[in-house]
Amino acid sequence: MSRVYNFSAGPSCLPEEVLKEAAEEMLDYQGSGQSVMEMSHRSSYYKPIIQHAEAQVRKLMNVPDNYKVLFLQGGGSTQFAMVPLNLGIKKGRAAYINTGIWSNKALKEAKKFIDVDVIASSEDKGFCYIPQVQKVTGDYDYVYVCFNNTIKGTHYEYIPDTGDIPLVADISSCILSEPLDISKFGLVFAGAQKNLGPAGVTLVIIREDLITDTPLKGTPTMLCYKTHADDGSMFNTPPCYCIYMVGKVLDWIEKNGGAEGMAKRNREKAELFYNYLDASPYYHATAEKGSRSLMNIPFLTKETDPEKADAINKKFVAAAAAKGLINLAGHRTVGGMRASIYNAMGLDGVKALIAFMDEFAKENLA
Repeated sequence: MSRVYNFSAGPSCLPEEVLKEAAEEMLDYQGSGQSVMEMSHRSSYYKPIIQHAEAQVRKLMNVPDNYKVLFLQGGGSTQFAMVPLNLGIKKGRAAYINTGIWSNKALKEAKKFIDVDVIASSEDKGFCYIPQVQKVTGDYDYVYVCFNNTIKGTHYEYIPDTGDIPLVADISSCILSEPLDISKFGLVFAGAQKNLGPAGVTLVIIREDLITDTPLKGTPTMLCYKTHADDGSMFNTPPCYCIYMVGKVLDWIEKNGGAEGMAKRNREKAELFYNYLDASPYYHATAEKGSRSLMNIPFLTKETDPEKADAINKKFVAAAAAKGLINLAGHRTVGGMRASIYNAMGLDGVKALIAFMDEFAKENLA
């Protein structure tokens, strides 16, 4: 079977070049006679793998020297608890900007441990835009944002100024899709399964002064950043193979121009697709201009009758899959369709999708 175009929101497509390299090394990694899946994380073979992955993160993201790079488990959802447990220790209060399901889940989790102020929200318009909060002041331990909203297809086109208050960002679905000034943040985190590698490892970049040995009372050892920072992400057995794959994806990103190269590639794809949607008599994007994601693009047909729209959406997804364009169903809270066009998705995939959409629209326009 030939490769399909995979528009999944995550786990998502990986660079074919990386998959082939990993396949070649599956049974025998660099003469070790074993797979990376099998080797001890304490072995002389594995140590350079995790060191290389960290070095590539630091280089490609321009991570300042006073930040730790951690490879953790538990996905982005575990960070919803780790952040307040470790950072919400002085004032016991944090500010959250609510831009959709993932930031809402994060603030609900934080409320279990500290006080939370929702200082802005786009819920009034179904989370189809990013609120403009240029400056944040107040008696807060940190300010929290979800930088790219996978489900609603929105993205921050600015970094809020939080002054001396640490800014925390979930960058799971936009990491290394464009340059990002890490020095503007106290902590960023990203689940790997969208732009970095397979599911199973979460990247955390945290400023050293925010790593404490006195988190909130009762914090489990595994949920302390210091636990992992002190042991180079190897306090326990790390997700070895996932980290190995992350290193390979980072090498691919570097080969293709780094964050700047990814930004150029992603803007070209997104501009082509948004221009098509905006000009279409049959489809439309759901995210407002000025807040649109380069990575996740939800869209609807112009059908307004709910029952007819649902039937058309199902027909679209099935017909697209038959053409090798898979995972285009929209999230249940938005409906319609969604194309996730992460770093590994080429321009050819977007062009193939547009060609199919054109054909489908002609067949279904009344």
